[in-house]
Amino acid sequence: MKPLDHLEHLDKHLVDELAQVARETVRDELREQTRKQRRKAALYAASGALALYAGAALALAVGLALALVLPDWAAALITAVILAVLAYVLRGTAKPSKPRGGHAAGTAPGHGGADRTAPVPPIPPAPPVAGGPTGTVPSGPTPGIVPPRPADDPDVPHPRS
Repeated sequence: MKPLDHLEHLDKHLVDELAQVARETVRDELREQTRKQRRKAALYAASGALALYAGAALALAVGLALALVLPDWAAALITAVILAVLAYVLRGTAKPSKPRGGHAAGTAPGHGGADRTAPVPPIPPAPPVAGGPTGTVPSGPTPGIVPPRPADDPDVPHPRS
């Protein structure tokens, strides 16, 4: 087995060399992607700064136009109120609406978070209890009746029973 011992050293050397080449390739690719993303982020930042200055210039123009017919303080106050209303409307537009049940749309309590989009079927009303008054529906869970759950959906996690 002595002749095969030197092949083991060559295999190890080959694996090390391949790993080094793979690391360098991945590192170079990540550098290139990062460089592109950095450039894009800088362009977005410059665009945002210019939009801010454009908005300030527009607000100044509105204030100066109002100052032609109103006192300066009133023109500034009206301009500030207009900007505050616009900010409030934009904030309301950006803010996600709350669902009525307190849970994210399409989810039930205990069945995933807000990122789940699988619909949960509604639970049908329970039948009247045998031996009870005719036509009454029990207020709590009915013994022996298990509410349906989406067991066929692999995206919805279920507690282990």
